[in-house]
Amino acid sequence: MSLQHRNNVTVLGDGTATLIFSHGFGCDQTMWSYLVNHFTDRFKVILYDLVGAGQSDLGAYDREKYSSLQGYAQDLAEVIDQFASGSVILVGHSVSAMIGALTDRQLRNRIAAHVMIGPSPCYIDSEDYVGGFNIADIHSLLDTLDSNYLGWSSTMAPVIMGAPGQPALGEALTNSFCRTDPEIAKQFARVTFLSDNRKDVAGLSTPTLILQSTDDIIAPIAVGEYLHTVLPNSTLCLISNVGHCPHMSAPSACSEAMDSFLLPWTDNRNGQ
Repeated sequence: MSLQHRNNVTVLGDGTATLIFSHGFGCDQTMWSYLVNHFTDRFKVILYDLVGAGQSDLGAYDREKYSSLQGYAQDLAEVIDQFASGSVILVGHSVSAMIGALTDRQLRNRIAAHVMIGPSPCYIDSEDYVGGFNIADIHSLLDTLDSNYLGWSSTMAPVIMGAPGQPALGEALTNSFCRTDPEIAKQFARVTFLSDNRKDVAGLSTPTLILQSTDDIIAPIAVGEYLHTVLPNSTLCLISNVGHCPHMSAPSACSEAMDSFLLPWTDNRNGQ
């Protein structure tokens, strides 16, 4: 099986460095359409679908392999090896930010930088950490997913998207959730919301831009502040936005912050 087919890999743009965009739970690579064209004149750009999402090969889904985020990190490492060139910058939304961190740990010095959009290393509160949910919240969410995935998707996708005044975005996210195979989505939700990657990100020295919405039901500002504390070469940028998907609802603010951060790797052959 080819990686291109397995992960529905799309290669765009022209540049000496490579940006790899990795989507979050319930999404696929089409969610980057609001942002990605801004970078194709200066970077090689790779889009792909996590196995089980979008137009990936559902036959490649293995419940054991994808019972942890390491399975997705292994896939990303393979995509990097086959398709990326030059410096590699990972742009990960939500759970894919942690997949990127795991991949960085695995590849050792291959990743030049991270852009983490709405990241969270752990969604569950503890005595010394604010993740945004208590354990009962998470189990209630997962139980609802198990019993009525499509109903949960229709109700929660617009809430997760936020973006008041842009109802089409909530509809787009709802449709994406509903296109995902329910059984795969249920397992990925458990892997996502029960993972604790705080040890994996702590001390990771790769330059990192953290893009955090000012009002995000999934990843509150406290999570971005935590990551900024434990990632020694990080920059925290708060995006004035309601919702968990600022790359869709506030793409100009995201691209402006990314332009500044990515300057050391920007290809200026076209006079940009």
